[in-house]
Amino acid sequence: MQERRMDARLLCADLVELIWSDFSGEEKRRIGNLEDISACGMSIQVETAIHVGTRMRILCGERELTGIVRYALYRDDSYFIGVQLDENCRWSVRHFVPQHILDPRQIIDRPAHMTLNSLGSTSRQ
Repeated sequence: MQERRMDARLLCADLVELIWSDFSGEEKRRIGNLEDISACGMSIQVETAIHVGTRMRILCGERELTGIVRYALYRDDSYFIGVQLDENCRWSVRHFVPQHILDPRQIIDRPAHMTLNSLGSTSRQ
């Protein structure tokens, strides 16, 4: 699948609170695990099915973001949802920094002769 995003996606891990209304109008709240984030959207792992097209609020620390669910996949006993953030509600590190965050563009390739041993340190082959 070809990547359609124009902004950088950062890998991350942090708990966020999701708030949305179901089809009957009842407000739902669940905790989800933020998996990745960019200025325009995020991927969240959650234990509850949330339908594509659902509008939601995402509480990230002291910041509230709003958006719409664009995809929902069931995998490994949980759901992964992709939320496109509203135009007027973009994410920035100035507003919220996930507890664990990694920019994959910053990973330096190891030379081919370097491998990871069982303890996670590098060794020469």
